[in-house]
Amino acid sequence: MSPLETPVFPSKGVHTDTSPLSLQDYAVTSNGFLPEEPPLRRLPDPYYAPWESLVETLSTSIAEQTLRQQVDQLPVLSTDRLTTEPEWRRACVVLAFLTHGYIWGGETAAEILPPPLTTPLLTITTHLGMPPVATYACVNLWNFHQQHPLNTTSPASPASPSPPSAPTNLDALTALHTFTGTPDESWFYMVSVAMEARGAYLVPAMLRTLEAATSARVGKCGAEVVADGLGELAAGIGELGGLLDRMDERCDPMVFYHRIRPFLAGSKNMAAAGLPRGVFYDGGEGVGEWRQLRGGSNGQSSLVQFLDVVLGVEHKAMGNSSPDSVASSAKVGGESFHQEVRRYMPEPHRRFLEDVAVRYPGGMRKAVGDLVADGTGGSKEELMAVREAFEGATRALAEFRNKHLQMVTRYIIIPSRQPNPNQGVNLATASSRLTGTGAPEGRRPAPTAGGELTGTGGTALLPFLKQSRDETFQAGQLRVR
Repeated sequence: MSPLETPVFPSKGVHTDTSPLSLQDYAVTSNGFLPEEPPLRRLPDPYYAPWESLVETLSTSIAEQTLRQQVDQLPVLSTDRLTTEPEWRRACVVLAFLTHGYIWGGETAAEILPPPLTTPLLTITTHLGMPPVATYACVNLWNFHQQHPLNTTSPASPASPSPPSAPTNLDALTALHTFTGTPDESWFYMVSVAMEARGAYLVPAMLRTLEAATSARVGKCGAEVVADGLGELAAGIGELGGLLDRMDERCDPMVFYHRIRPFLAGSKNMAAAGLPRGVFYDGGEGVGEWRQLRGGSNGQSSLVQFLDVVLGVEHKAMGNSSPDSVASSAKVGGESFHQEVRRYMPEPHRRFLEDVAVRYPGGMRKAVGDLVADGTGGSKEELMAVREAFEGATRALAEFRNKHLQMVTRYIIIPSRQPNPNQGVNLATASSRLTGTGAPEGRRPAPTAGGELTGTGGTALLPFLKQSRDETFQAGQLRVR
């Protein structure tokens, strides 16, 4: 399929409908928010060999603590030779990994990012419409290789019709780059890639369902179409949860907590990890700026946020965007974390979410409420089926978020309470000190009053995740006028 074609997948109950939005206008492909073709494994122009050579040995350089010296010796390369979008994305991945390796690849964090990284990174991320930091797109969406593109040993289920070359087979995926060189890190990223690919068919399917639910011409079969679509959504979310459950297969919690997670941290709310002012992006010749940016987070997944928009889940700003905000958690208003991190998505994907939200205000929550209240879209029994299907879909998404919470407990909370022998300063040691396990027994500090473990995105980890789950449950409690 050409990237210029609108992907149309068969969908239960709406087999012949096309998507009401032109998906190619938003860089949404047959693989959803993943690119149509596999990401480039190397920039084709040899001019960029200095970047490519360094990222190829990234984990070794970090382990030997030579990366900063090597980066400082890099030339400041121009971005003028990047000619295609895959090349711009590839350059962003390379520089994002080098940037976070530089910042977090020592005993203490580096507060100043030198010109060889700052100058091209700012140009590249401006072109892509994202902040100059390792985003979810950099470490997941544009950082995978499929070993067997046509592998059929793990076919999509009948409910999720994916193209035969879609990267849905988790066992066939590997990350192009990691900070640690461990299979654990590659697996951690590839679980997300497989989820994005498996959920791709939900994008056009749910747009069609939303269109049916909000149409003034719902007709006699309208309720059945909407109920079938919502049932399809619940099943699809269940598949995503099944992939998330596979994280334990090849990613060890202690490896993740101590070795991988520190590199994913951003520079916002990271004072305890060694960045009280954030990072100074040094453009050279006296030009530069201090920036506090959020790190990579699954909250930056356009697929997950799309599901929220479809169901009409509302996330509020309740003070959980900061690990020290528990005391002020009653604060209401302002921009929620979910809204903020849309700026960390590729610009076309961010625009897609905004346009869908404008086209279908309130999502299925409002549409189903209106259908049930109006009573003309079907029989009483059919409308009750719609309502139950909506409640089932929101419950499925809330349960998916519960799975995420359980994984956070296994991969962050429990490891943070184990003795941490490391002496460096990063997100792992800061979290361990917060729980009183980062120093020898008898000399452990008391946990910070009112403090919370910090997510890589700079949020108060558990309060934020619990709030997101609860808001999803609440969306399913339909109030009919």
